[in-house]
Amino acid sequence: MKKRSLGRQGLQTSAIGLGCMGMSFAYGTPDQAECAKTLHRAIELGVDFFDTAEIYGPWKNEELLGRELAGKRDQVLIATKFAFKISPKGERLGLDSSPENVRRAVEGSLKRLRTDRIDLLYQHRLDPKTPIEDTVGAMAELVKQGKVRYLGLSEVGAATIRKAHAVHPISAIQSEYSLWETTVEERVLPVLRELGIGFVPYSPVGRGFLTGQIKSVEDFAADDFRRHQPRFSGENFAQNLRLVEDVKKIAAAHGATPAQVALAWLLRRGTDMVPIPGTTKVQHLEENVRAVALNLPESAWTGIDAVLKSFRVSGLRYPAEMMKLVEAD
Repeated sequence: MKKRSLGRQGLQTSAIGLGCMGMSFAYGTPDQAECAKTLHRAIELGVDFFDTAEIYGPWKNEELLGRELAGKRDQVLIATKFAFKISPKGERLGLDSSPENVRRAVEGSLKRLRTDRIDLLYQHRLDPKTPIEDTVGAMAELVKQGKVRYLGLSEVGAATIRKAHAVHPISAIQSEYSLWETTVEERVLPVLRELGIGFVPYSPVGRGFLTGQIKSVEDFAADDFRRHQPRFSGENFAQNLRLVEDVKKIAAAHGATPAQVALAWLLRRGTDMVPIPGTTKVQHLEENVRAVALNLPESAWTGIDAVLKSFRVSGLRYPAEMMKLVEAD
């Protein structure tokens, strides 16, 4: 698989990565044997960029990657995230990006991942109690120590990105971006292009919604967090299905799947962009990887543009309390 560069500091990854959160967290209880197969198959297919976080589980997702990537560490790049104070029982106790917590989190991640370095370390969410300069300063010290290679931030606005980048070069910003979530286009992406920072879209197929396989919230397991997400609720769900149906028609006309069209659309937005679709199944991984080589005629992309112009997403992407953790542009 062709490589893409994130930032100007030398970080190169496969054109798409693998979001690993769902293997341990949020989307119900997956088959762990299938998750392991998916991780190994990803490497076989040329995917070398794996995304996790301390809070996924918590801890379980990093532990999974540590086990399954043992012996293959030099073939992969691991991105992980910190931002929360977590009790010994695994309870989330609030945001904490103090230098002390940055150091604590990284030491824990290194042990769980069974590695001596983190390839890309993100601040997961902005901590309003800690100046971003202090947080990035602590992250920069870890780079000097060789424990971290490159730095990133997640779900932050343009002003924060500028402040952080002035302390230490930021290689990547991670935020939600897809056919049904384009907020970053207005202010964040222009700043990233100006500063030479790469972009990592998460939930690039809308938490599975853009695959066309989800017909109602009853398709979700009882403990799937999408049951409580506004865009999947009531009238919002029905309204948002209009986008999916239009994308399905265009995909079918060209022998592709809606997920592949959604991913290829992102890949067309710039070579500085590396989406990280998540899956727990080998079949879906293989489908996603084929999006890298998807070659649709311009008429298809013109059709997608027309769909987006006529579509207005219904509902917030997170419940109101969770939206408070996402910094506005």
